[in-house]
Amino acid sequence: MNNQSIIDGLLNDSAFISPKYFYDAVGSRLFELITMMPEYYPTRSEQSVMSAHREAIARALGSVDTLIDLGAGNCHKAGELFSSVQPKNYLAIDISGDFLESALVQMRKAYPDIDMRALSADLTQTITLPEAMRNDRKICFYPGSSIGNFDPDQAVGLLKKFKALADNSIAPQQSNPASAKRGGLLIGVDLVKDDKILHAAYNDELGITAAFNRNMLTHINSLISSDFNLSDWGHDAFFNQALSRIEMHLYARRDLVVTWPGGERHFKSGESIHTENSYKYQIETFMEMLSEAGFSEAEYWTDSQKWFAVFFARI
Repeated sequence: MNNQSIIDGLLNDSAFISPKYFYDAVGSRLFELITMMPEYYPTRSEQSVMSAHREAIARALGSVDTLIDLGAGNCHKAGELFSSVQPKNYLAIDISGDFLESALVQMRKAYPDIDMRALSADLTQTITLPEAMRNDRKICFYPGSSIGNFDPDQAVGLLKKFKALADNSIAPQQSNPASAKRGGLLIGVDLVKDDKILHAAYNDELGITAAFNRNMLTHINSLISSDFNLSDWGHDAFFNQALSRIEMHLYARRDLVVTWPGGERHFKSGESIHTENSYKYQIETFMEMLSEAGFSEAEYWTDSQKWFAVFFARI
């Protein structure tokens, strides 16, 4: 990780830290707990889409040589796909390498017929696939509405990276129909909904999301040797309607100074560090983004309340 980018963010006029720094080992486990909170609808909504439309999704994906799980976490969501999609190979990619390796130990036991590999990587950086997978028919899988963490322009850039990962270099002598050669992207997207539902999802009653937000500072301390004190910081999450996004911040509970080797930042009471955005999309808007990223066609499925959508976009 580029630790200088953390310092640059802290010294910005409006301080920020990238949400990728949520996910040390503790942060990854706290996020697992968040998904179990009654207020946190995205996981349940996505599961209902994947369950209700399992057969249609499997038909759309077709035969899969390699499933590339982007931001795999505990790999559970990919595991739920295996029974219907049955990939030959599975590549799990996540920024938290230790957590990922631990998850794959159990996955290999549960699915011994699938060749599984782990890759610790930042999805925003260049990802090099194992040589053996480069000519496969590849499907990228990016569930959980994580695409919402990126500003729309950045999201389109990331979608272009995913398209490149799924692109296939299939030898011309292969006789599969052209449609069968095309890889694609299966992606979860959170949709616009009532503000009260959104607010509750990021401000759970037990305070797990608040702990997850503050834990980022512990992770930052370990990376840049800073002296953030978690008790000095409060959690704030709200829906910015003009930009159609949830914003998460950590705000200073008093005037304070945070230091690290060679630098410091003064924070006034109430001043915040912006830690995450989570954009909520209209179906039509996201279809346009997929087209802008170079995907040739897309289809989607939603839950009964139309709170969440799963898109499959073909190259």
